[in-house]
Amino acid sequence: MCTLLLSFILLGGIVSYTTHAIQFPPNASFPAVFAFGDSIMDTGNNNNNMKTLAKCNFPPYGKDFKGGIPTGRFCNGKVPSDFLVEVLGVKELLPAYLDPNIQPSDLITGVCFASGGAGYDPLTSQIAAVISLSDQLELFKEYIGKLKGLVGEDRANFIIENSMYFVVQGSNDISNTYFFTHVREVQYDVPAYADLMLNAATNFLTEIYKLGARKIGVFSAPPIGCVPFQRTLAGGIERKCAEKINDLCKLFNTKLSKELSSLNHNLINSRIVYLDVYTPLLDIIVNYQNYGYKVGDKGCCGTGEVEASVLCNQLSTTCENANDYVFWDSFHPTETVHMKLVDSLNRKYSHLFL
Repeated sequence: MCTLLLSFILLGGIVSYTTHAIQFPPNASFPAVFAFGDSIMDTGNNNNNMKTLAKCNFPPYGKDFKGGIPTGRFCNGKVPSDFLVEVLGVKELLPAYLDPNIQPSDLITGVCFASGGAGYDPLTSQIAAVISLSDQLELFKEYIGKLKGLVGEDRANFIIENSMYFVVQGSNDISNTYFFTHVREVQYDVPAYADLMLNAATNFLTEIYKLGARKIGVFSAPPIGCVPFQRTLAGGIERKCAEKINDLCKLFNTKLSKELSSLNHNLINSRIVYLDVYTPLLDIIVNYQNYGYKVGDKGCCGTGEVEASVLCNQLSTTCENANDYVFWDSFHPTETVHMKLVDSLNRKYSHLFL
């Protein structure tokens, strides 16, 4: 049962941003930021979804968030969505669209639609009982209607067309739906499943383009086979990285990168950028001591081998200093890892959004 609970939790793109780590081009102006995807971006949309086990609005989550408050962010502190709006000079935090306390002023400068446990494959979100990518799209359409009511149609169109969009998906599909539950494994071989994910990604990106999105950063799948949970489940007695899982990640990433190049040619005035987080994250995990970490194969919460979401809770012991760890729980990294990853992304990709 424990592993089944954990199968619903998403690692996602594993990227974060700090005001000092990344500098976007000075002539780039983004009135708002929007995030779609999974638990790496989710800032609390799952809090009110009582059917899902993919929740974290309880301690010790939020241990290093301001006030030590658990908000539904799958981390010890801020998640990439928050750092993104901060470095882009938009606001301090990116609120969850489904936050019942969200203010009109929050809507104008962007919101987060991501849901922990979601994936490109519709079955992934269905199994986890979370907000699917198609449902996130419907929420975005609803949001646009609200925005027009707040600022008028012309200003709303300007905001939508000139803002930044980030999409983080794929890890749950690969880790859980394909390799853990085996539901898709009996239907598709590895290349065919990568294509299923790719087609879903393409359809989603095309749909938000039709709604006005033009600048979109799409995160690669991370080396999900190296997260603590997968090491425990599929890494053998030595808890090595599960290479068959990483192989599917790499195959999907190759296909995704090529497809995004094609979309840029076919969708007029689009700037859709492939953001590789697989390579820098794998280097941090494998060579963790070179980056100043003491533990690279276990999370800070509990034993660090299996605990995440509802299994990382008030009864769990946590490490003294999360900054000594690559991972916060068995799936999600600590803030400091996010900081190092964004440095790599900044050097390689920031100019592409001009």
